[in-house]
Amino acid sequence: MSTRSAGLDEAVTSLSVGTRRWIGLHAAYLGSPAAHAELPVTPRVKALLQLAMLRRYWAERAPAEPALAEATGVVEHVWRSPDFPRLLTLDARYARQFELMYAALAPAGAATGVPRALLERLAAGSYLTPGRKPPFLHLEARFYADLAGARHRFAPYEDLYEASPIPRAATLPVADLDGCQVAHTVCYLSDFGLRDPRLPEEERERALRVVERLTDHCVGLGDWDVVAKLLLAQYCLGADPLRTPSGAAGLRMLGAAQAADGAIPGRSATDRAPADATPVAYFRKSYKVTLVVALMTLFVTGGRTGEPALTAAAAQRETL
Repeated sequence: MSTRSAGLDEAVTSLSVGTRRWIGLHAAYLGSPAAHAELPVTPRVKALLQLAMLRRYWAERAPAEPALAEATGVVEHVWRSPDFPRLLTLDARYARQFELMYAALAPAGAATGVPRALLERLAAGSYLTPGRKPPFLHLEARFYADLAGARHRFAPYEDLYEASPIPRAATLPVADLDGCQVAHTVCYLSDFGLRDPRLPEEERERALRVVERLTDHCVGLGDWDVVAKLLLAQYCLGADPLRTPSGAAGLRMLGAAQAADGAIPGRSATDRAPADATPVAYFRKSYKVTLVVALMTLFVTGGRTGEPALTAAAAQRETL
């Protein structure tokens, strides 16, 4: 029985367009002198990599949307910068991961020889081999290596899925599961919704039950960030989140959380940006989860656009 109610489609379309509009308006900040001065380097680098990820799927799902041009311009400018590759390596904990993402997400409009050189160096070393990395990190590295066309020695996706917690999750308490890791496992298998995850039908249904159970749990926690990721995972597993009970509940929760300017102002209900937050603090609270919701709704809404009216309150958050 469908749980879809009148008005849910419209609310989700508004949620989708509002988050993408906010990202388009604020993307340029990440590459600006102000961001260089106001944001720590590693979080800013990670935010730019996340923007490049969103841009990739945005171009697939809603290529004619005006806000996409803003995000694309920022990504192309940053990827052409001779200094950006150096910034990828300033925090040794993330250096090789960031370099692989940088190479995998290079936009066509910013072609340089740097991504290919980085891939050759990563392939010559040990990062693109299994080593002692946990299975989830194997899966993540394989996804980006395949996206970049890099040589690697990781196991097939089917084996990496079997090593994930999902096949055994039905026997575990939901509170013991890492919702973020479960969602990302499904997204890496399916290229975030662009391809079939290639799971046997019985296993796909089992994985979907796990994701729905986790969605219910995280809706109860008011965890906006993880719920958005799990809704995308539902889609990747063949479900329509507008029609599953947990999906509809999650979308309503996100719609209620959305601020007048289109942002999702925090990772969770308990982490919401205060009314007196500075523009920079508000940006840092809002950026990542707003981007995740923008990505999720590109798929859930089929890339539908249709700009909602901008309220007077939204104008207060238009620019930093």
